[in-house]
Amino acid sequence: MTGWRAIIPLNLGRERKTRLAGRLSASEREHLVEAMALHVINQLRAAPSVAEVRVLSPAKPGFSGVQWLKDTGDGLNQELARVLGGERVLVIHADLPLLAANEVEALLREAVDAGAAIAPDRLGTGTNALALTQATSFVPAFGEGSFARHRALLPNAALVERPGLQIDVDTPEDLELALKSGATSIACPI
Repeated sequence: MTGWRAIIPLNLGRERKTRLAGRLSASEREHLVEAMALHVINQLRAAPSVAEVRVLSPAKPGFSGVQWLKDTGDGLNQELARVLGGERVLVIHADLPLLAANEVEALLREAVDAGAAIAPDRLGTGTNALALTQATSFVPAFGEGSFARHRALLPNAALVERPGLQIDVDTPEDLELALKSGATSIACPI
Protein backbone atom coordinates (compact mmCIF):
# COMPACT_ATOMS: atom_id res chain seq x y z
CA MET A 1 0.00 0.00 0.00
CA THR A 2 1.41 3.39 -0.91
CA GLY A 3 -1.20 5.53 0.85
CA TRP A 4 -1.85 5.96 4.54
CA ARG A 5 -4.58 4.20 6.49
CA ALA A 6 -6.26 6.57 8.96
CA ILE A 7 -7.95 5.21 12.08
CA ILE A 8 -10.33 7.40 14.07
CA PRO A 9 -11.30 6.10 17.52
CA LEU A 10 -14.92 7.09 18.25
CA ASN A 11 -17.11 6.06 21.19
CA LEU A 12 -20.35 5.60 19.28
CA GLY A 13 -23.16 4.14 21.35
CA ARG A 14 -21.79 5.56 24.61
CA GLU A 15 -22.25 8.90 26.36
CA ARG A 16 -19.56 11.23 25.06
CA LYS A 17 -17.95 14.53 25.97
CA THR A 18 -19.33 14.45 29.50
CA ARG A 19 -17.01 17.25 30.61
CA LEU A 20 -19.15 19.53 28.42
CA ALA A 21 -22.35 18.58 30.26
CA GLY A 22 -22.46 21.91 32.12
CA ARG A 23 -22.38 23.76 28.81
CA LEU A 24 -24.27 21.45 26.43
CA SER A 25 -27.20 19.06 26.69
CA ALA A 26 -26.73 15.39 25.84
CA SER A 27 -28.23 15.91 22.37
CA GLU A 28 -26.05 18.97 21.76
CA ARG A 29 -22.97 16.98 22.77
CA GLU A 30 -23.96 14.20 20.38
CA HIS A 31 -24.39 16.73 17.57
CA LEU A 32 -21.01 18.29 18.41
CA VAL A 33 -19.25 14.90 18.36
CA GLU A 34 -20.87 13.97 15.04
CA ALA A 35 -20.01 17.37 13.48
CA MET A 36 -16.38 17.19 14.59
CA ALA A 37 -15.99 13.58 13.45
CA LEU A 38 -17.46 14.39 10.05
CA HIS A 39 -15.11 17.37 9.76
CA VAL A 40 -12.08 15.16 10.54
CA ILE A 41 -13.28 12.50 8.07
CA ASN A 42 -13.71 15.12 5.35
CA GLN A 43 -10.23 16.55 5.95
CA LEU A 44 -8.72 13.06 5.82
CA ARG A 45 -10.53 12.40 2.54
CA ALA A 46 -9.14 15.68 1.18
CA ALA A 47 -5.58 14.72 2.12
CA PRO A 48 -4.00 13.12 -0.99
CA SER A 49 -1.77 10.78 1.04
CA VAL A 50 -4.66 9.16 2.91
CA ALA A 51 -5.85 6.06 1.05
CA GLU A 52 -8.51 4.86 3.47
CA VAL A 53 -10.39 6.05 6.54
CA ARG A 54 -11.50 3.64 9.24
CA VAL A 55 -13.54 4.29 12.39
CA LEU A 56 -12.82 2.22 15.49
CA SER A 57 -16.06 2.14 17.43
CA PRO A 58 -18.31 -0.15 19.46
CA ALA A 59 -21.26 0.75 17.18
CA LYS A 60 -21.31 0.96 13.40
CA PRO A 61 -20.75 4.56 12.27
CA GLY A 62 -23.30 6.28 10.08
CA PHE A 63 -20.66 8.03 7.97
CA SER A 64 -20.47 7.00 4.33
CA GLY A 65 -17.17 6.01 2.79
CA VAL A 66 -15.49 4.84 6.00
CA GLN A 67 -14.69 1.31 7.07
CA TRP A 68 -15.83 0.13 10.49
CA LEU A 69 -13.43 -1.54 12.91
CA LYS A 70 -15.43 -3.01 15.79
CA ASP A 71 -14.24 -1.92 19.22
CA THR A 72 -14.63 -4.99 21.43
CA GLY A 73 -14.23 -3.11 24.71
CA ASP A 74 -10.64 -3.94 25.68
CA GLY A 75 -9.66 -0.28 26.14
CA LEU A 76 -8.45 2.21 23.55
CA ASN A 77 -4.77 1.27 23.52
CA GLN A 78 -5.37 -2.48 23.29
CA GLU A 79 -8.04 -1.98 20.64
CA LEU A 80 -5.67 0.16 18.58
CA ALA A 81 -2.80 -2.32 19.01
CA ARG A 82 -5.14 -5.01 17.64
CA VAL A 83 -5.96 -3.04 14.45
CA LEU A 84 -2.81 -0.99 13.84
CA GLY A 85 -0.51 -3.53 12.16
CA GLY A 86 1.24 -2.80 8.91
CA GLU A 87 2.75 0.22 7.28
CA ARG A 88 1.68 3.86 7.11
CA VAL A 89 -0.92 4.10 9.84
CA LEU A 90 -2.33 7.33 11.21
CA VAL A 91 -4.33 7.40 14.44
CA ILE A 92 -6.18 10.68 14.76
CA HIS A 93 -8.83 11.79 17.19
CA ALA A 94 -12.27 12.91 16.04
CA ASP A 95 -12.48 16.09 18.15
CA LEU A 96 -10.31 18.38 15.99
CA PRO A 97 -12.74 20.98 14.58
CA LEU A 98 -10.00 23.14 13.02
CA LEU A 99 -8.13 20.32 11.29
CA ALA A 100 -7.12 21.02 7.69
CA ALA A 101 -6.00 18.53 5.05
CA ASN A 102 -2.68 20.34 4.62
CA GLU A 103 -1.94 19.77 8.32
CA VAL A 104 -2.60 16.06 7.88
CA GLU A 105 -0.21 16.09 4.91
CA ALA A 106 2.46 17.89 6.98
CA LEU A 107 2.14 15.29 9.74
CA LEU A 108 2.46 12.42 7.28
CA ARG A 109 5.49 14.00 5.52
CA GLU A 110 7.24 14.38 8.88
CA ALA A 111 6.43 10.76 9.74
CA VAL A 112 7.97 9.56 6.46
CA ASP A 113 11.15 11.52 7.20
CA ALA A 114 11.45 10.44 10.86
CA GLY A 115 9.66 7.08 10.89
CA ALA A 116 6.93 8.47 13.12
CA ALA A 117 5.29 11.79 13.97
CA ILE A 118 3.36 12.94 17.02
CA ALA A 119 0.87 15.82 17.15
CA PRO A 120 0.41 16.96 20.76
CA ASP A 121 -2.61 18.82 22.06
CA ARG A 122 -2.31 22.56 22.68
CA LEU A 123 -1.29 22.01 26.32
CA GLY A 124 1.48 19.59 25.37
CA THR A 125 0.11 16.83 27.59
CA GLY A 126 -2.08 14.72 25.29
CA THR A 127 -1.62 13.21 21.83
CA ASN A 128 -4.15 14.18 19.14
CA ALA A 129 -2.55 12.28 16.27
CA LEU A 130 0.13 9.68 15.80
CA ALA A 131 1.56 8.70 12.40
CA LEU A 132 3.66 5.55 12.13
CA THR A 133 5.44 4.34 9.00
CA GLN A 134 5.65 0.90 10.64
CA ALA A 135 2.94 0.02 13.17
CA THR A 136 3.48 -3.71 13.61
CA SER A 137 3.73 -4.63 17.32
CA PHE A 138 3.24 -1.01 18.44
CA VAL A 139 1.02 -0.50 21.47
CA PRO A 140 -0.12 3.14 21.75
CA ALA A 141 -0.26 4.97 25.06
CA PHE A 142 -3.29 7.25 24.74
CA GLY A 143 -4.94 8.66 27.84
CA GLU A 144 -4.02 11.35 30.33
CA GLY A 145 -0.37 12.35 29.88
CA SER A 146 -0.07 10.44 26.59
CA PHE A 147 2.28 12.90 24.91
CA ALA A 148 5.15 12.15 27.32
CA ARG A 149 4.53 8.40 27.00
CA HIS A 150 4.50 8.56 23.19
CA ARG A 151 7.71 10.62 23.20
CA ALA A 152 9.33 7.95 25.38
CA LEU A 153 8.11 5.14 23.09
CA LEU A 154 9.10 7.02 19.93
CA PRO A 155 12.11 9.18 20.88
CA ASN A 156 13.02 9.95 17.26
CA ALA A 157 9.49 10.87 16.19
CA ALA A 158 8.92 14.25 14.61
CA LEU A 159 6.87 16.69 16.64
CA VAL A 160 4.16 18.42 14.57
CA GLU A 161 2.48 21.43 16.14
CA ARG A 162 -0.23 22.93 13.96
CA PRO A 163 -3.40 24.68 15.23
CA GLY A 164 -5.78 22.21 13.62
CA LEU A 165 -3.92 19.30 15.16
CA GLN A 166 -3.53 20.96 18.57
CA ILE A 167 -6.99 22.34 19.34
CA ASP A 168 -9.21 19.49 20.49
CA VAL A 169 -12.53 19.83 22.32
CA ASP A 170 -12.78 18.18 25.72
CA THR A 171 -13.74 21.02 28.08
CA PRO A 172 -15.92 24.15 27.89
CA GLU A 173 -12.72 26.21 27.58
CA ASP A 174 -11.61 24.10 24.61
CA LEU A 175 -15.01 24.59 22.98
CA GLU A 176 -14.83 28.37 23.41
CA LEU A 177 -11.29 28.45 21.98
CA ALA A 178 -12.36 26.37 18.98
CA LEU A 179 -15.32 28.64 18.30
CA LYS A 180 -13.21 31.80 18.69
CA SER A 181 -10.59 30.28 16.37
CA GLY A 182 -13.13 29.86 13.59
CA ALA A 183 -14.41 26.29 13.90
CA THR A 184 -17.39 26.88 11.62
CA SER A 185 -18.28 23.18 11.42
CA ILE A 186 -19.46 23.30 15.05
CA ALA A 187 -20.64 26.90 15.41
CA CYS A 188 -24.25 26.75 14.19
CA PRO A 189 -26.00 24.28 16.51
CA ILE A 190 -24.22 25.34 19.71
